[in-house]
Amino acid sequence: MMRGPDLRVLLEHMAWADAALWRAALATPRAADDARVRELLHHVAEVQWLYLGFARGDGPATRALASFPDLAELHGWARDYHAATARFVAAQPDPGRPLEVPWAEQIAARFGRVVPASLGDALLQVTSHSTYHRGQVNTRIRELGGEPAHVDYIIWVWLGRPDADWTVPDPPLPDA
Repeated sequence: MMRGPDLRVLLEHMAWADAALWRAALATPRAADDARVRELLHHVAEVQWLYLGFARGDGPATRALASFPDLAELHGWARDYHAATARFVAAQPDPGRPLEVPWAEQIAARFGRVVPASLGDALLQVTSHSTYHRGQVNTRIRELGGEPAHVDYIIWVWLGRPDADWTVPDPPLPDA
């Protein structure tokens, strides 16, 4: 089971990596209008917010993709998740406490049983899930002619574990 300090490190890396991915997406001219990029970025943030809502005990805090008029607003929602998670983790919740999720019965029906997961397990799942989808977004950014973000954990360590940089890059200049 993940303990508090270990989990905080993974969540800090996730925030840094997500911010780097967003900067790469926002710097890629064709990404703003690309349905796959929007869907993946929304899915990552939605799952993060979903688990945070269950962790805090206030239920899912999700928004439909169609509710975001543009990539910039979706970016703000993704950024806000990381600030909310930092506040939640700073309150030092018990990582060993069970976390109830409403889809446990569906999982049990498919796999035969479900052993309750802890809060630490669930937050580890969020970091792992986000890593998986960052790779998909980076692949799509490259396909659209952009420069994928370097989001590896070890790069973050080598850079001195910097804070997440959520600044929005200047829009790219149009092709002449």
